[in-house]
Amino acid sequence: MAASETVLRLPLGSLFSSCHLPSFSLNSSPLLSFKPSSSRKRRALRCTNSMARGNTFHSSDCVFNGKKLQSTRCRCQRNDVEENARSTLLPSDGLKSDLDEMPLPVNGSLSSNGSTQSAGTNSIEDEAWDLLRQSIVYYCGSPIGTIAANDPNSTSVLNYDQVFIRDFIPSGIAFLLKGEYDIVRNFILYTLQLQSWEKTMDCHSPGQGLMPASFKVKTVPLDGDDSMTEEVLDPDFGEAAIGRVAPVDSGLWWIILLRAYGKCTGDVSVQERVDVQTGIKMILKLCLADGFDMFPTLLVTDGSCMIDRRMGIHGHPLEIQALFYSALVCAREMLTPEDGSADLIRALNNRLVALSFHIREYYWLDMKKINEIYRYQTEEYSYDAVNKFNIYPDQIPSWLVDFMPNRGGYLIGNLQPAHMDFRFFSLGNVWSIVSSLATNDQSHAILDFVEAKWAELVADMPFKICYPAMEGEEWRIITGSDPKNTPWSYHNGGSWPTLLWQLTVASIKMGRPEIAEKAVELAERRIAIDKWPEYYDTKRARFIGKQARLYQTWSIAGYLVAKLLLANPSAAKFLTSEEDSDLRNAFSCMISANPRRTRGRKKTQQPFIV
Repeated sequence: MAASETVLRLPLGSLFSSCHLPSFSLNSSPLLSFKPSSSRKRRALRCTNSMARGNTFHSSDCVFNGKKLQSTRCRCQRNDVEENARSTLLPSDGLKSDLDEMPLPVNGSLSSNGSTQSAGTNSIEDEAWDLLRQSIVYYCGSPIGTIAANDPNSTSVLNYDQVFIRDFIPSGIAFLLKGEYDIVRNFILYTLQLQSWEKTMDCHSPGQGLMPASFKVKTVPLDGDDSMTEEVLDPDFGEAAIGRVAPVDSGLWWIILLRAYGKCTGDVSVQERVDVQTGIKMILKLCLADGFDMFPTLLVTDGSCMIDRRMGIHGHPLEIQALFYSALVCAREMLTPEDGSADLIRALNNRLVALSFHIREYYWLDMKKINEIYRYQTEEYSYDAVNKFNIYPDQIPSWLVDFMPNRGGYLIGNLQPAHMDFRFFSLGNVWSIVSSLATNDQSHAILDFVEAKWAELVADMPFKICYPAMEGEEWRIITGSDPKNTPWSYHNGGSWPTLLWQLTVASIKMGRPEIAEKAVELAERRIAIDKWPEYYDTKRARFIGKQARLYQTWSIAGYLVAKLLLANPSAAKFLTSEEDSDLRNAFSCMISANPRRTRGRKKTQQPFIV
């Protein structure tokens, strides 16, 4: 500690004084030391290892923006920590685990001999579990997440050695299904501490409540004293990302995982904590804030979700709306009733009704709807216009005319004034089923569509991220001639094995697990042989992606979740949401009052605004 440092002993709750939160404990009863500063510094969550010469351990502290937080385990305790960290991953019944037979990885590193499998591995699932556990990242001796990819032969790391919130979701669910809860709990609580920090790009800060896209554990010297080191959780809110786009989906996925943790473990104490409740509210307030928009959908820029590059999805992309709806439903279950949250809950309920109506009514596409669009009148100025978004019939693409089957349908990718994105986006459609954003009939129709177009959407490796790919002049204009998103590659029509787990949840929810079983069986033919790639290229997904990372963690975890759910379908319930009767009744009232169905009739009185 520097001689000039002033030490104040404070309860940990002082970290969140702006949120009026009480103290809480992560591993022990922490104390803080605060170093005053006249200028704002880059914030990071740090774990300090105070060591004398010869690496003799004396103490360990976590530091949050200059405030030290005592921790029970640190990186300097490698020999002691290995056994402690190993125990956090053992099944609660004390039975011997596969983990006992493999060396403990250090923040995603492979074993010393570079092997990707432990001795005795005799199945794809065993290999997948070994790889998933080797990707675990530790902080202060505790598992905190999994790195994005762990390819030992890759010379370009970029940010694949970081823990991404969206990438960790299938990893977290796999651990929950396996009964290994600590890593998920740690992830939820530590990422919460990263939430409200003021990250800037060119002197501009994003809205309070934003969750980071990713974070990395770094070991750095402490204040120039080479006898002390500290572990730092350094978050990235998009200020270092390619394209510098802030992640809209991180906070939404965090809420979904938090609810899944409570449902799976039966432990609701985490979601009931005051700091966690405040974190939920901050995300909701950021998403529910008024803006320059007439629609209940969330307005976002290109590249703000799983498709994190320019792909023409700016505006109101389906993926974000499905996750937004799901997060609202999950938050409504978890928010504790109190005077201060009444207005927020009221706004949440109103948004749920308006959002569900908007997506179900205006994003839905089947043969009947295509015929209706084909005969649209345009330039309608009135409150009861049928063509509310002034869609021109000539926008119907030629590929869609022959592609749409007579049976089935799907939710389009985007909707804005005078623009409909008719592409099929897999994650948005599948998660609309999982969250009940789509009606029961629409959900079955989406799965009917997937089955009818299996050769195009699944082919040799599940699952196309979108269909069809943009080509030629359209690709050059919309992607900016992106060399990574070339036709039928990466986000532009590439196939992503991680989407297996979402497809499995949706299929099980609708009582059609055979769809997921067929997709998993198809994946098992190649995915391990191909070294678990990030994505596949070409129309039929015959080639490993030209820039795909191997040993991609969410490809591994997505496969494992799919296998675990198919083995125990009832476990899918902690990921799904059922539509409640109030929401269904409100939606029915809106349908009956919709001018598109009752043109010229007097509007019925109702309390919801669309």
